[in-house]
Amino acid sequence: MQRSFLSFSLLLLMLLGGLNAARASSLGPNTLMKDTIVVRLPNQATLTLVVRDAAQLRQMKNYHLDSLTWRLAGYIAQAELAAKNASTDQVTMQFYPDKDQPGKNLPEQIRITTRKKTPSNNRVDVLLNKTFGVVVTTDKDGSKSYNTASDGKSKEERQAHRDSTRLKNIERKHTSSNLIFDLGLNAFVNQKQYLSPTGQPEAVDLRTEGSRYVNLGWDWDTRLGGKHSPVSITVGPQFAFNNFMLSGNNKWVSANGRTDVVHEADSRQLQKTKLATSSINLPLMLRLQLRDSHYKETFTIGAGGFMGYRIKSWTKLKYTNEGTVYKDKEDGSYNMENFLYGLQGTIGYGDIEFFAKYNMNQLFKTNAGPDTQVLSFGIRLFGN
Repeated sequence: MQRSFLSFSLLLLMLLGGLNAARASSLGPNTLMKDTIVVRLPNQATLTLVVRDAAQLRQMKNYHLDSLTWRLAGYIAQAELAAKNASTDQVTMQFYPDKDQPGKNLPEQIRITTRKKTPSNNRVDVLLNKTFGVVVTTDKDGSKSYNTASDGKSKEERQAHRDSTRLKNIERKHTSSNLIFDLGLNAFVNQKQYLSPTGQPEAVDLRTEGSRYVNLGWDWDTRLGGKHSPVSITVGPQFAFNNFMLSGNNKWVSANGRTDVVHEADSRQLQKTKLATSSINLPLMLRLQLRDSHYKETFTIGAGGFMGYRIKSWTKLKYTNEGTVYKDKEDGSYNMENFLYGLQGTIGYGDIEFFAKYNMNQLFKTNAGPDTQVLSFGIRLFGN
């Protein structure tokens, strides 16, 4: 081990002596890009040195690496012995050379992490001053490699890199687009009693779990204000599908310019009876997106309105008659309103977002069906 660290010491001195021949990248105060030097040795060992800039590399010569290497050999021997006798697979030890021998330009702290030897690998991590990291790996053939790359970065540096990347993405994206998919339920609201074909006042009762709402769309989100503004405006086409399934043995019937709910008079038992519509809508919403100190999305809320047009409507019946299951489908307008408008909003936290959509228009034309409006609500599965 001592011969290996002596070679390591000589190699670092060679790098320091030839520093003027190396080119350093021009780095801004907030960037986390690194300069890299890779040296391959005849004994298959590889040394990778990663620093922020050339000035940081020049500081290495202050450590008197010729004597530091021998000191590291002693520290590693202690750490390997501790790992061998430990009950865990990994042991971390910390040493403070500068406190032990002040005035000799020794590192303030050396942290060594050792792992128990296995037939295929033996790895030792050495961290100097929480900045320069050295990873010594011995493979099953006895070849050693020295690496001071990402393992030398502190937790704070890694977090700063992630924060910087997120912030750059936020500043760069003035406009973004998302495919959205909503899944929810429909309910009748503000419903008034109406007279059935028999002259009896009635109200429509929906089967909740069968009255489903599905919405598929594409949203364009444009930021309002400065590059760090949390406010944006959202617009984009959406295709919605509404199911209105009746409870009980009732069915939708369109006759004589009206659409009514009629109780099934025959002996057949209705298993499913629903009125379904498809529409295209264009929402316009204001959106507020808050973020935490690491620029991760947290609380979000959006509110606005929409306009749309009914594309198609149809009814479906599923029933059993004398032991045979039948499914009937019939297309038609069912006296429903063609032009749609209303309010909608979203609210969420992180990756979870909910929506609500309120149709201010009546579902059916005046005096041509039940007097009611539609409320749709549910969860946005993706696109937030």
